[in-house]
Amino acid sequence: MPIVVAEYVARWSSSLFADVAEPPWRVIQHAETHLLEAIGKLPAGCEIANDVAIHATASVEPGAVVKGPAIIGPRCFVAASAYLRGGVFMDDDCIIGPAAELKTTFMFKGSKLAHLNFVGDSILGAAVNLEAGSILANYRNELEDKRIRIRFGQDVIDTQVEKFGALAGDGTRIGANAVVAPGAIFAKDTRVGRLTLVDQHPLAHS
Repeated sequence: MPIVVAEYVARWSSSLFADVAEPPWRVIQHAETHLLEAIGKLPAGCEIANDVAIHATASVEPGAVVKGPAIIGPRCFVAASAYLRGGVFMDDDCIIGPAAELKTTFMFKGSKLAHLNFVGDSILGAAVNLEAGSILANYRNELEDKRIRIRFGQDVIDTQVEKFGALAGDGTRIGANAVVAPGAIFAKDTRVGRLTLVDQHPLAHS
């Protein structure tokens, strides 16, 4: 069964990436290219320097690190000591809290990382919320074969990539100190409890 980003993230179809029809792990592999193309299409109201576009209404506190390419949209907030790298998109009204790291990730309207989070190689729909200390891991360091495979219903998806975190549908909530292992697909409005481990790799179900 194909995984279509727009079925999990409603705003994808009206975003700067509407023409990108790749599965989520391929979107991530090409994130920097997609972002550089999107920066060239941005409307007025953004200050652009070193492949980082920051909307005039966004706030990036001193001490935050933002490495291009990156788009920080209207009314976004990036706290001091946050670290953004590897190709990052923040849609309207997103928040990155203190000491949170966002790596090669697309965030849609109203999504939030509280603080002390790591989100790697992921796509977060609108109104996704990660409580403090929750992690979306992106790399199977513990396995000899690091290729990301995902148990999805009765099927196993072999992504053919070694780095992919999660596709979190609109409204997903992830509790404090939860850990999501690499390669997760969350339907809209999924709830992950505090201190939970979520692992969709086939070996975790054998």
